[in-house]
Amino acid sequence: MPSNTATSSTDNNASQSDNHRDFRAETRAWLEANCPESQRQPPVEGEGIWGGRNPEFANSDCQQWFERMRDKGWTVPNWPVEYGGAGLSPLEHQILKEEMRRLRCRTPLNDLGILMFGPALMEYGSEQQKSEHLPKIARGEIRWCQGYSEPGAGSDLANIQTKAEDKGDHFLVNGSKIWTSYADKSDWMFCLTRTDSSAKKQQGISFLLIDMDDPGITAKPIELISGNRHFCQVWLDNVKVPKANLVHKLNEGWTVGKAVLQHERKSMSETSESSSSGDLTAERLLDFYLERSTEQGREGQIENAELRTALTNHQMNMRMAKLCQQRIYEEYMAGTPSGLAMIMKYIGTEELKRKDELILAAMGNRGMAWEGEGFTEDELLIPRNWAMDKAYTIAGGSSEVQLNILAKNVLGLPD
Repeated sequence: MPSNTATSSTDNNASQSDNHRDFRAETRAWLEANCPESQRQPPVEGEGIWGGRNPEFANSDCQQWFERMRDKGWTVPNWPVEYGGAGLSPLEHQILKEEMRRLRCRTPLNDLGILMFGPALMEYGSEQQKSEHLPKIARGEIRWCQGYSEPGAGSDLANIQTKAEDKGDHFLVNGSKIWTSYADKSDWMFCLTRTDSSAKKQQGISFLLIDMDDPGITAKPIELISGNRHFCQVWLDNVKVPKANLVHKLNEGWTVGKAVLQHERKSMSETSESSSSGDLTAERLLDFYLERSTEQGREGQIENAELRTALTNHQMNMRMAKLCQQRIYEEYMAGTPSGLAMIMKYIGTEELKRKDELILAAMGNRGMAWEGEGFTEDELLIPRNWAMDKAYTIAGGSSEVQLNILAKNVLGLPD
């Protein structure tokens, strides 16, 4: 009897392996047949697909790629079918991501609703809230922004002062949010508000969903050192928010807010391999150095011991990060998750910063490009990417805050 059971288990495992091989083959064939050639290269400025109430597409290929992936359920492939996803298992989702990377497919839909808010709403939202908002996120019909930081509440996020007063059938919201990405282009905001000023900071916060078309909302872009203007400051002046837009429980929004941040950090941990500095991965960075040295007649540049060490350290760190990601996945599949995932945001954003610093070092004086004639598009883009890297090490919790979290929650060190 034990022998038969073992045989049956082996057969099941073999069958599952065959199924996944079939899924990979089918996925590869579908992507090759449906992803336009122009969508198989690093994103060009202005060609990202964001969706929203009034979506804009840079060209017909962008729109075609988005619509095909949307109809397949692959804008959110691991979400349940009833919420607009494809219901893929974790392993199937991993296979899809691998095949998209292999073909260099662009992300079909960018939205904070996908990366951050949607997964948290799935966990804490009411069924009515999930049914109303998740399918629209999946179909790219609504674009979301994050109302967290305030002029006086950044790293100390629990110090928010934006108030939501209970007015019976609605909340009346007053305050200001800052560093709100794409607030001027978004349709809805998921927002942390103060609903009990007498409670401890984390215990008096509620999580509200706010329609950006509501009266009393003003969003103004902020120009960054990179030249980008996607961050905004938002003012909320007597904004009426229906009680139905309260997620989870009154005064317990900090729980939902932390869940959103976990998903944000997870998405940012992958930034170093998908940044807009082309698809220049750690593996190709050495080749890039050799190519630039040859172009500029500096064959011996790579012999610089300091640069060689920095390149090697970056390559080793990114290899380590990939192994950590695989270990996190295996732990998840085995039902024994550890605290390892908490290091990935810190590693990803810090290594992205180091990578672009190395690229600038390879460019020499050409790395000082910012504007004007005489520079290529890449030469103008790379310094701005380098400047933008500083924001990645702050957003979602600064690197210093991340180290404090790791010290306390992973290493068990005292406060």
